Amino acid sequence: MRSPVLTLTWHLARSSGRRGLQSQLLAACAAAVGSFLLLLMIAAALGAGARADHTTWRTPDAVPAREATAVQATTTTYVRQEPVTVVNLAGLPGRGQTPAPPGLSRFPKQGRMYVSPALAGLLHKLPAAQLADRFPKVSSYGTIGAAGLASPDELVAVIGRAPGDAAVSKAAGEQNYYDEGLTKRAWVSGFSGTKASVFTGMDQGTVLLGVVLLVMPVVVLASAAGRLGAARREQRLAALRLAGATPRQILAMTAVEAAGVGAAGAMVGALAYTTLLPVLADIPYGVGTWYTGRLWVGLPWLAAVVPAVTALITVSAVTMLRQVATSPLGVAQQANPRRTRVIRLLLFVAVLGYIWATTGDSGQLKPRQLLALLALFYGAFWLFGPWVVDRLGRIVGRRARRPATLLAARRLSDDPRAVWRTVSGLVLAGFVAGFFSVSTLDFEGPSHRDQIGVITANAADARHTATQARTLLRQAGVTATVTVPSEDDYDSLLGGVDGVIAHVSGGQARIDTGVTALTRLGSGRYPFTQEYASASDDIVVARVATVSTATLVLSFLVAAASAGLTAAANVLDRRRMYGLLRLAGTPLQVLDGARIRETVIPLVVLAGGTTAMGAFGAMQLNKAAGTTINTSGVVQLVICLAVGTLAMLAAITGSRPLLRKVTEGPAQTAD
Repeated sequence: MRSPVLTLTWHLARSSGRRGLQSQLLAACAAAVGSFLLLLMIAAALGAGARADHTTWRTPDAVPAREATAVQATTTTYVRQEPVTVVNLAGLPGRGQTPAPPGLSRFPKQGRMYVSPALAGLLHKLPAAQLADRFPKVSSYGTIGAAGLASPDELVAVIGRAPGDAAVSKAAGEQNYYDEGLTKRAWVSGFSGTKASVFTGMDQGTVLLGVVLLVMPVVVLASAAGRLGAARREQRLAALRLAGATPRQILAMTAVEAAGVGAAGAMVGALAYTTLLPVLADIPYGVGTWYTGRLWVGLPWLAAVVPAVTALITVSAVTMLRQVATSPLGVAQQANPRRTRVIRLLLFVAVLGYIWATTGDSGQLKPRQLLALLALFYGAFWLFGPWVVDRLGRIVGRRARRPATLLAARRLSDDPRAVWRTVSGLVLAGFVAGFFSVSTLDFEGPSHRDQIGVITANAADARHTATQARTLLRQAGVTATVTVPSEDDYDSLLGGVDGVIAHVSGGQARIDTGVTALTRLGSGRYPFTQEYASASDDIVVARVATVSTATLVLSFLVAAASAGLTAAANVLDRRRMYGLLRLAGTPLQVLDGARIRETVIPLVVLAGGTTAMGAFGAMQLNKAAGTTINTSGVVQLVICLAVGTLAMLAAITGSRPLLRKVTEGPAQTAD
């Protein structure tokens, strides 16, 4: 016998009227946004890893000299404060053929030069004295393909050298404290390295940090989609239950309806992600924009995300029907407020105790451990939130002096889970704001702006090089003062090694010209500037700042969308109650004021708590990184909370016309 579940579900969905259709459309939109954001986060994490993998060939694993077929010396120079990675390669005579580096069709011959498309454009754009004269004179440049680049915007050059060239000699290797990650010389027989470039090595880790902090607000949004129209669905299915439908049939009908809506929305989100890939690839991060293919997650991830969002929405909808299955008469009469149990508080305290015990002793945790603790905290707070809302409702109800406050308190205590779903997005976003605002890293290193350093073999050579440097700078039209720092001056740009320092006047263009003019004095090494000396610290700060800004913006947008969506759904679900209150003479302003109060009260308490927890987590991360907290983050935190609160209130206020509409003609609405 054919089951009537599908037929009846389709019939009820079609006959649910305009308001039922509105709830389904809102749920589908929420599912689409959730699917899109999840795919975007996965793409960013996988893409950052792929970018790093395409830079490992520049720092290959060294082999014994007797097995080597070539010498590789990778170094970094800066122009307009942007890094240019230069890979010098020299084949060894009498050895086997060396494979072609990634992005090249063959191993570069002596005197041959290959550049990335972005560097080629810069070489033609800038005067030769600022950049091109740092490299060998060639009639034309070859092009490095995407296989050898992390980004279309990356500046990379590969130069074929003679085995005796100074650029691949021992002097071209690491010589001072600042060289780590920026300069490397090794005997090689191929390009199967495993260590990513310093400019891409930490990209995936910082992206994953943002993903962990953002995934919960996205889950909240998708979960809210499954609960849209919950009150209407409960009433309808409770009537069917009283008419003889079995609990299994009730759950099956709900699951089918929610899965259909969720799958449609999730597929729309996946389609939007696929369509917008070229646009998403133009969003810069780290070394620049993306190759579109590296942001493509692949069919397996698409096949996983769409069912996952659908399942989340379905489970969220089905869990709302436990009371329908066990007590349909109570649902039909709107009895038995959904109380919360004290076990939620005990679990939350236990999790906090575990986190405190784990991080309180030394704070020296691995990044994965910190991410796991953040995820654990999210889960614990998700259980704890409804309990706090319930208690707040009881406390406010005892002290209420105005009708709107009393109505809000009753709503808080009658259905704390529904209220928590409205504010949970911004509450969890408060944790993100507290974490990233306070975790702004502050590396207090020496400043050597407007200086150029040239390393020499010894102090005697430094004095001779200083004379040459003055002549070269004067010929290049650069005004500079050249000095030879003391060998005990470890705070200088040279970091305690022998060499000369040129103090340049005239701005960045003059500094670039000075670097180019002094390149011939470096014995195979490029002169370096402040950007070279502070590269490792600057990269950390820049990546954390970028991820924090993106995560803050997205989390607050998702929170506002979740709040607005839930507020609109609550108006639709409670239209019978609002109609009865209007029949009793309650002004519309009182109903609207009650809606705002039931949001603001738990928001102030819970968002304050999560913000403090986020700040605590950030301090533990800073402790693990050995850095201090940038006090300017406090200002950013205040701004974030203010903007987030205004966005939340605006989202809730946006449903005011819907409230006015559903309470028009209260006699009909209340039936």
